[in-house]
Amino acid sequence: MANAVFDAVRTVLAVREYQDKPIPDDVLRRIAEAGRLTASASNRQPWQFVFVTDRQSLQELGRLVKTGPYISGAAAAVVVAGERDNPIAVSDVSRAVQSMILTAWAEGVGSNWTGFTGLDAVRDHVGLPANYNVSAVLPLGYPKRKLGRGLKNRKPPQEVLSADRFGNPLQL
Repeated sequence: MANAVFDAVRTVLAVREYQDKPIPDDVLRRIAEAGRLTASASNRQPWQFVFVTDRQSLQELGRLVKTGPYISGAAAAVVVAGERDNPIAVSDVSRAVQSMILTAWAEGVGSNWTGFTGLDAVRDHVGLPANYNVSAVLPLGYPKRKLGRGLKNRKPPQEVLSADRFGNPLQL
């Protein structure tokens, strides 16, 4: 039986080169909704998502994010931030990031998690209040080259899956 969500998880790859092609508003809206609708602990929703499509602003983000200079070539980017004083924000924000990446991928739009730390200048660039930490900047764009969907170098199941207790083989 086909499962579109599993197919997206199975095939998603990090994309760092993008076509010079805009992303339609309805696609960006679905990516935004995927983040907004993600479950969060106690439904606190401790996040903010700033969608950037201005070419000059994307180029500046590419300069500010050491792990993502290729943001400057993306059609759009999402600055993802969580409440600084919320101890579970990093978990909730991570869930939202994955929801947006998978939704984008299902639409044919590539992405990659960039950032991680040292993103105060990004927060200032997009005008987020100081009570937010930027956790990620997700560049978004149509992949420049055809990617092998689903070709991943992953550990075999017996090395990472257990049943009931660590080391017991999972038999599904």
